Amino acid sequence: MEDRNKELLVKAEKTAEALIYKLKERSITLALAESCTGGLVSALLAGVPGTSEVLWGSFVTYTKEAKVSMLGIDEKIPETFGLVSKETACAMAQGALRKSNAGIAASVTGLAGPAGDGSNVKVGTVWTAVVSQKGEITAKEHHFTGARNEVRINAAIAALEMLQTID
Repeated sequence: MEDRNKELLVKAEKTAEALIYKLKERSITLALAESCTGGLVSALLAGVPGTSEVLWGSFVTYTKEAKVSMLGIDEKIPETFGLVSKETACAMAQGALRKSNAGIAASVTGLAGPAGDGSNVKVGTVWTAVVSQKGEITAKEHHFTGARNEVRINAAIAALEMLQTID
């Protein structure tokens, strides 16, 4: 399992490097809103020289209260749809964009495990979302297997890969 995590981290680092290059090339700034990854996406990006040119910053909003107070999302969204949902991921990305005024924002929210949270969401379920200043928003559901850190690394990679699709 440890070897698998090392392999995933190498992939994540390469994906982060490619994303930073793309953002710099297009002069786009990025804000992040992270939940289950706990800042891992930001950490991966920060490992790339020159990141400060394009990374506005990151909100680590692990709880509903943090999502509401830091990102300004309507508390009814996670109450109605759950913390791990398309609606919450989209609201998180939109909140990060509003608070930062970056060119794009991305979010990641999920259930890394090892235990469930009492909801009907299965461990390994993750939602990522990306929103642009034009208001275009994309969200995607992912289902990962493995131990907690493997889910978290895969979630970070999913967010980085989703950001790679920006124009």
